Amino acid sequence: MPLRHRPSSKRPPVLSFFSSVSASAQSASKEAQRILHSLSTITCPSALHCLLSDILLHGLHLNSAVSAAFISSSLSLRRPRPALLLFSLIRRPSPFVCNTLMGSLLPFRPSAPLFLFHQIHLSSLPTNHHTFSLILKSLSLLRFLRSGRSLHSHVLKLGFFADSYISSSLLHLYAICSDCSSAIHLFDELPQRGVVAWSTLIAGLVRDGRPGDALLAFERMHFAGVTPNRVTLVSALSACSAYGAALEIGKWVHHRAILAGWELDIFLGTALIDMYGKHGRINSAIQVFVKMSERNVFTWNSLIQGFAFANNGKVALKWFSRMEEERVKPDSVTIIGVLTACSHSGLVDSGKRIFDMLVQGNYGFKAGIKHYGCMVDLYGRAGLLDAAIECIKTMPFEPNVVIYGSLLAACRLKKDMSWGEFAAWKMVELQPENAAYYVLLSNLYAKMGRWREAEEVWKMMRERGLRKDCGWTLTELDDIEEYVEKVV
Repeated sequence: MPLRHRPSSKRPPVLSFFSSVSASAQSASKEAQRILHSLSTITCPSALHCLLSDILLHGLHLNSAVSAAFISSSLSLRRPRPALLLFSLIRRPSPFVCNTLMGSLLPFRPSAPLFLFHQIHLSSLPTNHHTFSLILKSLSLLRFLRSGRSLHSHVLKLGFFADSYISSSLLHLYAICSDCSSAIHLFDELPQRGVVAWSTLIAGLVRDGRPGDALLAFERMHFAGVTPNRVTLVSALSACSAYGAALEIGKWVHHRAILAGWELDIFLGTALIDMYGKHGRINSAIQVFVKMSERNVFTWNSLIQGFAFANNGKVALKWFSRMEEERVKPDSVTIIGVLTACSHSGLVDSGKRIFDMLVQGNYGFKAGIKHYGCMVDLYGRAGLLDAAIECIKTMPFEPNVVIYGSLLAACRLKKDMSWGEFAAWKMVELQPENAAYYVLLSNLYAKMGRWREAEEVWKMMRERGLRKDCGWTLTELDDIEEYVEKVV
């Protein structure tokens, strides 16, 4: 009777190999899941070393998800060394791991991503669009405009410019570095101009001291049908505040925020208060202030400065007292606003009391040159020339043009020409390229009847290639038409 073939209990060698690999992979997968879960809940920095040992033991440092999670957790716990150690053990890290390390190091040291990018480039490691976004953010924080231009060329070569995030990051770099001509040129080349691009351009123009251009860009955005967000409106309000003649636009922005149902948060509310205060609408500023559920020191500063612009020092002092009662700690700008309000309202005693408290250290910071400048202005407006001169003599700083300008104004008020001559000459010495100070000095000599000295000042201007700017006046339209008819 023939024997039947019985299957062997042993598997063929090839099948055994794949089974063992599969089992090993499943085991590694379970271990990876365990480590990922531990990293998502970790709160103790000392546990990082144990997790790093487990990662290396199971060879999971080659797993991009595990490596990236460990790097992110290490730096979130402010422990960069374990993260850098793990990264150094990966022979060819993926773009995901590299980007995670760069993004995690960015808050600690903005230059770190640049160093890592250089090493990645030398090692010929692959990069993606997220890599360039991080590098551009690093360059923006460091204000490295020249390097940004080089990276811009690199982005164009690699074809990443079409990525909206990269193009917006480039726009932000140019804007924050005050290279608005490049920012505008880049903006015009964008294939799509969303709200982020418009907001970045408007904020950059405001930062560059071009509020009129910022408002024109805001108007273009409106006609382009792009809906503004909070950031856009805050930048537009800042432009209104700086422009000085844009109250109607500011009121329209406020109305737009109300229609959108937006809560007056710290940023939007403070921008509205600053805008209304600088346009003399202090009641509207107070209404916004009262409606805000949350306020910070910048909010209080904007309101107090609004009272200073309105020459209402007594009310400014009341709100300053209320600020202290609500335990909001004043900063350097707060005291400048209060002293300015006292100066414009002639409250010498109140201003001196607050300044003395500042010098004594009651507010937790030292008096700066702007605080001393406020006191010189306060004494000068009150006609206390001797007190203003004594303040300048005792200040621990070298006086600047602003302080000597306040002294000159006080001298004019008291008709003290000797100290006025001293102040005017100091202004010329500090800024010899400013023609306006020569004109002030020359006019002072002319008032004193010292025509020879006045002529010498004009001669000095000509030798230095300086010219007086032409004056101009704003005339009503009817007067212009009448003038033109006479000329014709």
